[in-house]
Amino acid sequence: MNCSNCGHFNEGGKFCVKCGHKLQEEAAVSQAAAASEYQPQSQTAYAPQQPNQRVRQAKKVSKSFFSYFAEGIKNPTATAQAAGESQFVNALITVILYALSIPIMLYVGWKLLLIQFVRSMFKLPIISEELAPSDMEDFNTGADLIKATDINSIIHFNFTDFVFKQGIFIFIGLAIIIGATYVAAKFGKVDVSFKEFFSRFGTFLIIPTALLLIGLVLAFLHVEYFSYFMNFGLLSIFLVVPFTIASFKQSGTNGLDRIYSTLIVYVVITIVLTFIANGLGEEAKTIITRMGNSSELNDLF
Repeated sequence: MNCSNCGHFNEGGKFCVKCGHKLQEEAAVSQAAAASEYQPQSQTAYAPQQPNQRVRQAKKVSKSFFSYFAEGIKNPTATAQAAGESQFVNALITVILYALSIPIMLYVGWKLLLIQFVRSMFKLPIISEELAPSDMEDFNTGADLIKATDINSIIHFNFTDFVFKQGIFIFIGLAIIIGATYVAAKFGKVDVSFKEFFSRFGTFLIIPTALLLIGLVLAFLHVEYFSYFMNFGLLSIFLVVPFTIASFKQSGTNGLDRIYSTLIVYVVITIVLTFIANGLGEEAKTIITRMGNSSELNDLF
């Protein structure tokens, strides 16, 4: 260690052998200075960012639903019978998809439905006999023009107003049908909780929902056959009811016969579908009225 007073190098000891200067204090000062000089700057420790809890939960729910939906298509009966209260969320998602796919399909494909309706009218004997072949050619030309035109923006056909309003309306109708089916099952001496019953009903609803989703894809692709899938999906609800009721065992023999309970629910379904059809009919009247009053649309023809 070099003495700070005279510069003489000392191999050890507390004092300089040349001038007698105290070396211990010098060593402490040097060590403190060296420590402060080479001390690394403190860095703020950042805890690793944890993924959002809601995002993780959404991924978990979506993964569970896709697995449940695929299994319901592959083995509908076994999946439905195994569905308990734990599948309530997946069944609820299926019901929501069923309710929303119908108005979305109609919003996307209503032009094709209108063309199909007019074309079917032309095929009626009373009308077809009075039409010249050129009239049908003119109609086909106009139909192609309608397909290629974004009429929704011209007549201000709002997606949110139509889809969500009709979707909520259809969802309420489905809730009424499920509730009526549950009451009928209880009259038939079926001992089951509502959540479990709802889960099984929603599982049997997977195939009708899949048909509607296929129809929705075809509607986006402007394939006129989408209406067949829509009709099959709607009418399949008449099969979901007896399948759901028959999948439960009766706890007694003096309950309401399943045939009568199914017929009662069919009456409820008919009433609900009538209200839904009336609501969609009012929307159709609104669309036709807007088309007739649209100067921009009239300019196209």
